[in-house]
Formats: sequence, structure tokens, C-alpha cells
Amino acid sequence: MTTTTATHRGAVSDKQAIENHGSARRTMNRRTTWIWIGRIALAVVVIGGWQWFTEEGWVDKFFFGQPSGIWNSLVNLFTQGTAFGTIWENLGITVQEAFMGFLLGTLVGVVLGILLGSNKYLSAVVGPYIRIVNSIPRIVLGSIFIVAFGLGTFPKVLLAAVLVFFVVFFNAFQGVREVDQNLVGNVRVLGASPLQVAVHVTIPSAMTWIIASLHTAFGFAIIGALVAEVLGAQKGIGLIISQAQGTFDPDTVFACMVIIAAVTLGAEALITVLEHKLLKWRPPNRSEAQAI
Repeated sequence: MTTTTATHRGAVSDKQAIENHGSARRTMNRRTTWIWIGRIALAVVVIGGWQWFTEEGWVDKFFFGQPSGIWNSLVNLFTQGTAFGTIWENLGITVQEAFMGFLLGTLVGVVLGILLGSNKYLSAVVGPYIRIVNSIPRIVLGSIFIVAFGLGTFPKVLLAAVLVFFVVFFNAFQGVREVDQNLVGNVRVLGASPLQVAVHVTIPSAMTWIIASLHTAFGFAIIGALVAEVLGAQKGIGLIISQAQGTFDPDTVFACMVIIAAVTLGAEALITVLEHKLLKWRPPNRSEAQAI
């Protein structure tokens, strides 16, 4: 009798758990639906209002463009190309520059962030110089790079890497400083070498900070590549923007911004996938727990 009762209670408990899971899933689906409804409604209001205001003459489309003109410009860019080649060719160059700068800036930022975060002496020596370089306006650095290295790819990659470096460096540095020192001490007592401490404790503990910085860093890489192309280039989206600016063509400027926004959102999605792969060991945060 007791066994039968326990079995019945277990079945009821399992059934209740399944019902709770289904209810949570339905609630999450409804929430996702309403989020997308809100996003679409906001886009309709902004784009529709923009078109309406320019049609009525309340906003001067000569300076601010209008959505219909931006769409026509996008169609022309992808069908007729530009004076500097096809839009795909120019976009590929900009993305290549941004991606290379992203990789270079991330690598140097992570290495120096972990190194200086783990060594107080090096941090005290090198820290002031990093702050000095960080205080220099990026457009000035871009001009210096263009003058020093010409109109090729390298100065664009370098400026993108500089922008990425500081975002990643400060996050990696702070992530290392936030590592539990009791854990580090215990690992050292067990005989771990400095390299083993870094590989098995410091870097995994700081990984959350580092990955979080990458979401912002790729956007800065795109900005660095575009700014350098505006300052001087032979091809690239930044050059198209610069030419459109010189001919008072705001529609093409906004069309290029739409293209860059799509690329950045795609990169953001890939970084999110990478984050989930690298941080599978991390307990889900509140928003992720609600989605389960």
C-alpha cells in the first residue's frame, strides 16, 4: 500500500512538473511574441513617421533623406554598384578590415589585460601609458596611421584594432582582478605553476568579462574601419559614405548605415553563439533561466 501511494505521488509530481514546464514555455512564447510585436510597431512608427514628416515638408529631406529614398539607394547600390566597384566588393573590404582589427585588438587586449591584471608591478609601470594612449582622439590616430602607412588595408586594421583593444583590455584586466584570490591561493598550495594558475583559474574566471566585451568590440572594429576609410581609402563602405557626404546624398549615407547595421547584427549573433559554447559551465542568469 505504501509503495503504491509513493508511486502515485511520484506520478502526480512528474505530471505537475510537466504542466509547470509547459506553462512556463507558453508564457515565454507569449512574451517573445509581444516583444516582436513591440519591435515591429516601433519600426513602423519611426520609419512611417520619418516618411510622413518628409513628405509633408516638416523635415527637410535634402538634409535628412527619407525611407523611400534610402530604399531606392539600397536597390541602386546592389544592382548598379558604385564608382568604386560593386557594393559586395566594398563591403567585403570593410568587413575584412574590421574582422582583422577585431582579432588583433582582441588578442592583444586579452593578453595584456590578463598579464597586467595578474602582475601589480607591470600594471603600475605600463598603466599610465595605456591611459595616455586611450586619451588620444581616435580620429587623430586614424590620421596618423593614414599618413604613416598610406591608403592600404593596414592603417584601417590598425585603427580598428586600437578601438577594440581598449574595450577588451579593460574588461580582461578587471575580470582578472575579480578572480577569487582564495581560490588562486589554494591552487598554488596544491603545487600549480603560474601558467597552470592562469590556464585553469584566472582565464576561465575572467572569460565572462572578456566575452561580454566582444559584443561591444566588434561594433568598435566596424567604426574604426569606417573612420579610417573616410579619412582616406581606395575602396570600402567608408569611402562610399564620404563620397555621398560630399555630394549631399543623405539617402546613400543612411543606406550604407543600414548595410553596416545588418553586418553588425549578424556578427553579434555569432558572438552570442560563441558565448554559449565557451560558457556552457556557467549557471544560467535570470533571463536565461526564465527561457528554460
